[in-house]
Amino acid sequence: MDPSTAPTTTAATAITAGFLDSLAEAQDAGEAMRLIDQRRLQVAPGSIFSIQQNVTTGGDAAGQVLLRRFYSSEAATFPVNGAKRKTLTPWSDRLFVQGRVFVGEGEHVLARNFDDFEQMRDYRLRSVVNVPLMQGRICFATFNVFGTRERWLPEEILGIRLLALAAARWVPVATGLAYSFEGTPCL
Repeated sequence: MDPSTAPTTTAATAITAGFLDSLAEAQDAGEAMRLIDQRRLQVAPGSIFSIQQNVTTGGDAAGQVLLRRFYSSEAATFPVNGAKRKTLTPWSDRLFVQGRVFVGEGEHVLARNFDDFEQMRDYRLRSVVNVPLMQGRICFATFNVFGTRERWLPEEILGIRLLALAAARWVPVATGLAYSFEGTPCL
């Protein structure tokens, strides 16, 4: 492993009580996201970060989710409020149906699961951790960290998952959120 890209701290030391206390004192979601983003750089150096809010409603077509970017560490390239639709794929099944973390490693995995991979290529991204933010069985947002390294270290994945939990309180559930795959509501 290249020492210049190795994490400088472990998840256990980056996610401290002091950080969680300062996050609880944040005045708004923007301030909270900036604090989380600072820790993300400690947990997963050489990465970019976004949160995609699920804004799918019962009026949208079944078999897809509509996502709107709530936060972006690279807003100039991946702007906040940018939107996209995702159909049922192994990626969307894992996050939106199963409510489980998706860890993708290798450019081939990114290319297969993200239609905007060509845009990501400029950042030399080769791996991803997507954490579903859940309310009950509903995935109301995804916490996404894309890395330049080919493989994630276990402590990086843990740190990203902990940051996602800390971020969840600051991401609103979209009004009227409802989605289904293959005619079955994911409620």
